[in-house]
Amino acid sequence: MIDSKVVLVTGGSRGIGAATSIYLAKQGYSVCVNYISNEIEANKVVAEIKDNGGVAIAVQADVSKEADVIRLFNTIDSSLGKITHLVNNAGILLPQMRVSEMTAERVNKILTTNITSYFLCCREAISRMNNGGSIVNVSSAASRLGGAGEYVDYASSKGAIDTLTIGLSLEVANQNIRVNCVRPGFIFTDMHGDGGEPNRVERVKPLIPLQRGGTPKEVAASIAYLLSNEASFVTGTFIEVAGGK
Repeated sequence: MIDSKVVLVTGGSRGIGAATSIYLAKQGYSVCVNYISNEIEANKVVAEIKDNGGVAIAVQADVSKEADVIRLFNTIDSSLGKITHLVNNAGILLPQMRVSEMTAERVNKILTTNITSYFLCCREAISRMNNGGSIVNVSSAASRLGGAGEYVDYASSKGAIDTLTIGLSLEVANQNIRVNCVRPGFIFTDMHGDGGEPNRVERVKPLIPLQRGGTPKEVAASIAYLLSNEASFVTGTFIEVAGGK
């Protein structure tokens, strides 16, 4: 059981990351809101947390870069204390494209940003979790669905995160560190705009059994459960937050 809770949320300035940061702060976590470039939005998240009596800092870091990750964790050490919980959420989506059109530059950018960052942050977190801890990786339903005709590179990167979750959960179980994963489906976030189709959720919602898209807060609630002591016997597990899709 962990009493003092310090959590890092990567990609915490918008969408699922922002909702998770705010949700966890209300549950008593001290929160580090990581961002790569959107300082204004990250500071808005921190301000909302502080206005509600919480503790939070915003730290800029490109978590796909090793030096940035080390600096990020050192900043958490000095400002909030040793990390006890980690939410790997940072990721990118590039414009919709078939595999036959993809360049090595595009594929490498997706893989480095969406996979390497998770490995680096897990490494630094584990080295500090001497009394146990909890990690939640944010994957995607795309890892199951494949992203054909749109985002096979993104879906593949999330498939790697699924495998990381399984392997790492076994590797660190005897250190009392739990590693779990959420797979969001079609969630109303700005990320769809990055892929060139801001209204994508509206287009596909008739295909979703629950007939609607999800909200970032609904994903945040699942992340919070997996991080919490209520899930103390849960590791290597996936929660689908995808409306049945």
